[in-house]
Amino acid sequence: MLEPIYSQFDLWVAAGWLPDMFSYDFLINALLASLMIGPLLGLLGTLVVVKRLAFLSEAVGHSVLTGVSIGILLGEPITAPWISLFTFSILFALLLQWVKGRTTVPYDALIGVFLSFALALGAALLLYVAKHVNAHIIEQVMFGSVLVAAIDDLWVLLVMSAVVFILAWRYGNQAYLVAIAPEVAHAQRINVRLHDYGFVLLIALVTVAAVKIIGAILVGALLLIPAASARLISANLKQMVCWSVLIATSSAILGVLMPMYGEWAVSSGPAIILFACVWFAFMLLMRQLKGAQV
Repeated sequence: MLEPIYSQFDLWVAAGWLPDMFSYDFLINALLASLMIGPLLGLLGTLVVVKRLAFLSEAVGHSVLTGVSIGILLGEPITAPWISLFTFSILFALLLQWVKGRTTVPYDALIGVFLSFALALGAALLLYVAKHVNAHIIEQVMFGSVLVAAIDDLWVLLVMSAVVFILAWRYGNQAYLVAIAPEVAHAQRINVRLHDYGFVLLIALVTVAAVKIIGAILVGALLLIPAASARLISANLKQMVCWSVLIATSSAILGVLMPMYGEWAVSSGPAIILFACVWFAFMLLMRQLKGAQV
């Protein structure tokens, strides 16, 4: 199905319009994946920042380590343990939200407990699994790799993109109202609890979909950093969403392409996050300069 796209890139390479690296199919796959990952994480990241749930994305990301390990132990394909990945991450996120509503423990402390559990269990299982599989597979899961973006991964991302943007178009205003003023949303008969469960569910689904490119350890960072950068210079929520999507998408594209072009010994996941951090530093500088002028 992607053959016409591959052929078009081959023509551009032959014409000298693009570097030779664009003749590799796996790079085109990773580029297409980054074009979907960026808007997804940039959009959801604004809710993460507004709701002050940075640790939530980290906890769900670390749960992916456990999901991968369980999938391998159950005999799923090493490069695509989708059933265990989605099942464990969804159950982990929903259980976290369920416990939140039934305890007086502050939410950030509760997330810290779940984060510690996910990290400890994932690390323990990974150490066991590493004895039976290639260690590079574990590295790819933890930090992401441009080499592992397959057509099945693109389909997963495409489905997730469609789901997220349909929900954003239909319920986006309600979601932001719930995030900013839940009491007002409740007064307007918006089901706040349903929105909260739906949000953590989306975080889990998108995290699993993006883990192969960015890595389980770092996917939470791309949810947080672009939105935090956008908030530094945005005058309203619409600007914040637009800037967050732009920063996340450009960081994903540069993180995929630059290590290949520069022949850097850096995985795509760390490279993406480093470019996002550059954006954050630039936005912080712009804010400081703007404040100095005022």
